[in-house]
Amino acid sequence: MLVLASASPRRQELLRNAGIPFAAQPANVDETPHAGESPREYAERLSREKALAVCRNRSQDLVLGADTIVVVDESILGKPSDAADAARMLRLLSGRTHRVITGVSMVGGKLRTANPELRTASETTLVTMSDLSDADISEYIATGEPMDKAGAYAIQGVASRWIPRIDGDYSNVVGLPIALVYRMLRESGEF
Repeated sequence: MLVLASASPRRQELLRNAGIPFAAQPANVDETPHAGESPREYAERLSREKALAVCRNRSQDLVLGADTIVVVDESILGKPSDAADAARMLRLLSGRTHRVITGVSMVGGKLRTANPELRTASETTLVTMSDLSDADISEYIATGEPMDKAGAYAIQGVASRWIPRIDGDYSNVVGLPIALVYRMLRESGEF
């Protein structure tokens, strides 16, 4: 069985829509970046830590860990801590192109016997956001949508009106690069 090491409703919906059966078990890991760690290294490390944390209790299952970050000027934008932080992030993203990186890791299942190593990869998508006015930002924050999203926006929600272009995997921006996950599942012999 595939176990998603996440409580994210967006990741769960993406897996369901792709016809990939799974169970979900959230992982609680420290998300503090390490000194000198690149954004890609950070996302991949968190995905590994999440997968390994859940694998300890699900040793017979294949565990999928993922972590999505938004990167602008090499700064990692996680989930906003409050409305002021969300406004700060949205101002940084306004009128610019930024990167969305998702680290993906799999451990356990057939991988445990065939190859004890954890498999880790990442996907990067470029996202262009239109200029946002202060009113746009205030109204958006009032919806509550940005508060539990990396970079303080949801491409599949209200913020879609401000995203005229992406270069790469759309599902990656939502929170899980499904094509990459499917390829990793196929390579593991689990799907």
